[in-house]
Amino acid sequence: MNSAATPSQKRTPTDWQGAEMQKRIRGRYAAERRFKIMGLGAVLISAAFLAFLLFVMVGNGLRGFTQTELPVEIDFPAMTGGASPSQFEGQNAKANLQTLGVQDIVEASIQIQYGEKGTNLFSTGGWQDVRQEILKNPDIVETKATLSLPVNSDIDVAYKGTGSDDSEAKVAQLGDSMRTGFNWNFLSSSDATDPMQVGIWGALKGSLITMFITLIIAFPIGVLSALYMEEYAPKNRFTDLIEVSINNLAAVPSIIFGLLGLAVFLNLFGMPRSAALVGGLTLALMTMPVIVISGRNAVKAVPPSIREAALGIGASKMQVVFHHVLPLALPGILTGTIIGMARALGETAPLLMIGMRAFIATPPDGITEPATVLPVQIFLWSDEVNRGFVEKTSAAIIVLLVFLLTMNAVAIYLRNRFETRW
Repeated sequence: MNSAATPSQKRTPTDWQGAEMQKRIRGRYAAERRFKIMGLGAVLISAAFLAFLLFVMVGNGLRGFTQTELPVEIDFPAMTGGASPSQFEGQNAKANLQTLGVQDIVEASIQIQYGEKGTNLFSTGGWQDVRQEILKNPDIVETKATLSLPVNSDIDVAYKGTGSDDSEAKVAQLGDSMRTGFNWNFLSSSDATDPMQVGIWGALKGSLITMFITLIIAFPIGVLSALYMEEYAPKNRFTDLIEVSINNLAAVPSIIFGLLGLAVFLNLFGMPRSAALVGGLTLALMTMPVIVISGRNAVKAVPPSIREAALGIGASKMQVVFHHVLPLALPGILTGTIIGMARALGETAPLLMIGMRAFIATPPDGITEPATVLPVQIFLWSDEVNRGFVEKTSAAIIVLLVFLLTMNAVAIYLRNRFETRW
């Protein structure tokens, strides 16, 4: 005997009003809310770490762009014996300054004003500021002038609030005569043994030259290799082997490329050690696989209809590749180039292997002269015992970050500029 079906028996498993389906829907919504909370938590944690990093770096680094100074009164007519301003003009100005004995004049003036041990209060290279002032304004040798000279690193750190007890006592003794000024020397000088005299320009210029060499070598070779592998190379075991090798090279530790540069460029070809040329070639080897892989993916992403349409109107294979495929793939290629160049800019290990950790007191004037780069300079300063190098290290990190962001901004602008939508 068949009985009438109840309403609950008539419901199907996919009935949205059923108790079981409602339970499953609530479970899905709960899982989605948990996922959103987890994602938001991950973003907040990442942002917190980034904010902490920036807070620490900027807090320590901004002090590296300033220096503590003390006034020194110099009676130039009495100290120089009546030197004429014309002596310090023209081509013989620097030679005449050598015979003038600026360092002795500055030390004597300091001892008159601050006592016999007064020179211990000042940076060992502070007299060079006076030398530059004479070259800039030769008329100063006929006057009695008061110049602000940088103090030594211990007093500088103490004046900024993190020095030793002895240095803080000297700061208290000197009183209001001390002041803090912007350290232009940090932006225009190179490495030095005195933290009050060090500058970042030498390493920054070395990074610019090295990155330029890396780009002009890795980018065209990487792009052409990607085009050939994707558009022209036959599909066989040999090209499969090359593809696997390129993928493996992209994952090789950077120090291996340093060893390769040491063996090939220095030992085999005899190129100059510590030169930006060798550094650029080594980083180009490391960057090229990244550009090739991203370039192949970008070329592969171009719709086949673009190629077919170009061939259909009579374009040759090369015209199809360079007039149609490459412009459309260029944004993706530039994305890979940004990643590769950013990685190269922050590398230290391969450059240490080829000798770019040398003490470079003057900025390089060419690609074959000894040079260093920002990451290596930061590494060298972080290993110094003097506490004055701590804030210089953080300041150099800020310069490196600004350099990286500027380089990426230019690359992103170019990528967006050439981007084509279809």
